[in-house]
Amino acid sequence: MNGKRYILDTNAIISLLKGNLELLKILEYADWIGISIISKIEFRAFRGLSDADAMLFAAFLHRVDVIDLANRNESLLQNTINIRKQYKIKLPDAIVISTAISNHSTLITADKQLRLVKEVDILSFESF
Repeated sequence: MNGKRYILDTNAIISLLKGNLELLKILEYADWIGISIISKIEFRAFRGLSDADAMLFAAFLHRVDVIDLANRNESLLQNTINIRKQYKIKLPDAIVISTAISNHSTLITADKQLRLVKEVDILSFESF
């Protein structure tokens, strides 16, 4: 165990499922991998999602934890509000960032705007 915990942004999920070797190498020895419910919704709501993509994503979901927006998770909710107000970023991005913060995880994303948020460790990658 190396203590590595990761939350994947939607762009990281897409890139990973496309076979991004950089991400595969990073995640190979992870102790824990999660995604926000927001990323699950964003991926499944994509208009160009093929049946094959949907099946691949369903298999992927069995290997990660999906973190929801339960009312009892006050830390996630308060972090979301604070991040949204302080950085003026979109609510879905604030939720994904807060999911990483609340789960003591590094956020993996290709979104350069999210690098501005100092409250979270971010691992950037180049997407396809």
